[in-house]
Amino acid sequence: MENGARVPQPMASGPTAFIPEKEIAQDNPVDGHPSLLFLEEYSTTGHPDNTTKIMALHPQYLESFLRTQYYILRMDGPLPFEHRHYLAIMAAARHQCSYLVNMHINEFLQVGGDSEWLSGLEYIPQKLKNLNEVNKILAHRPWLITKEHIKKLLKPGENSWSLAELVHAMVLLAHYHALASFVFGSGINPEIDQDTSHGFRPPVVSNFCLCSNTNESHVEDVISVHSSPGTSDSVSELEALMERMKRLQEENEEEEASQEEMATRFEKEKKESLMVVTGAYEDEWIPTSCISRYVDDPSFGYKDFARRGDDQLPTFRAQDYSWEDHGFSLVNRLYSDIGQLLDEKFRMVRNLTYNTMAIHEDVDTTTLRRAIWNYVHCMFGIRYDDYDYGEVNQLLERSLKVYIKTVTCYPERTTKRMYDSYWRQFKHSEKIHVNLLLMEARMQAELLYALRAITHYMT
Repeated sequence: MENGARVPQPMASGPTAFIPEKEIAQDNPVDGHPSLLFLEEYSTTGHPDNTTKIMALHPQYLESFLRTQYYILRMDGPLPFEHRHYLAIMAAARHQCSYLVNMHINEFLQVGGDSEWLSGLEYIPQKLKNLNEVNKILAHRPWLITKEHIKKLLKPGENSWSLAELVHAMVLLAHYHALASFVFGSGINPEIDQDTSHGFRPPVVSNFCLCSNTNESHVEDVISVHSSPGTSDSVSELEALMERMKRLQEENEEEEASQEEMATRFEKEKKESLMVVTGAYEDEWIPTSCISRYVDDPSFGYKDFARRGDDQLPTFRAQDYSWEDHGFSLVNRLYSDIGQLLDEKFRMVRNLTYNTMAIHEDVDTTTLRRAIWNYVHCMFGIRYDDYDYGEVNQLLERSLKVYIKTVTCYPERTTKRMYDSYWRQFKHSEKIHVNLLLMEARMQAELLYALRAITHYMT
């Protein structure tokens, strides 16, 4: 204990508990790399944090990510700076992500935020309180957001939101929900400050509780029960996956399934995602007191879109409301330039490829990247009419599906064993690429539902 705050102990050295530090150093160009000069320009802390160090395994993507994050936090925009950081805290707290909560508590105070707000949600202005409902729905069941939620927030009065402010807030919330997925999915360790005796940044105000920054399940199972990456099992898995990819590409060139068949395959995949059990436990989580103060209705969590017995929710057809044709222009109109930055980031991560798979080179990984992206959207009830969801089952092994569902829907349950259990022949940088796809697919899914609700309100 220090100043009444619990000081966490580092659980592993380096930026992540999932990847040995020496292996990151071999692949990571973060120090002194000419293409990473932008780090100084877009850094908010003056040095690369652990998340940045891991994302730097993919420098092209990192630049796009940091430029977008800098814009929503630091550049001119509808929301006051202290509101931006408080929304980041509220968003990260939905997943108990102490790493991001602590980071933005410090940032909130640095921009002149009222320290009383850090005592909990009951101490914040009513205008921010009114976002609690939208925050929890976007974080866990975005398909439930409707134009009524928008109407309530925009209702004239002293605590009403403008459309521009609301879009800025929605982008911030979706960004930090998704970033929490990346933090847990990559096993990000707490930030270490060498200038302090205990190695962690002290609380900035005496009543701020510095929580344990990492998911305690990160290293509870460091010794995996699975075979090690070099075994014949994992080699044969890799070869089988490459063979399936090749066969799918050939089949796609030869024939196309009917629309009815495509729809059936989507419904099948949606229902099968129900059977993917995530995490080591299915009970409700109990947040720590320093996180719970920022959480409204803590028992509200992800519930399978296709849950049996529920009234059938209508599928979100991407052809009716897509990012490219609808979301992009709306967000750009209400919060200038952010649409362009988000669009570049989404395109960057979807097109990012080094044409490699583990030890193989000159591989077209398009089908695999598309299957991962579309599987995330499938779990959120979003369907692409022109995509054959049969590909998801052929390309994503069960252990990868468990990992994807956990990182996307219950990130705080992610363990090192889950991370180790899939694609055992692949490089760590390739698995971090998967995490980038999951983060961006999740963010876009949230934004599609939010922006569609705004469009319905406006029309």
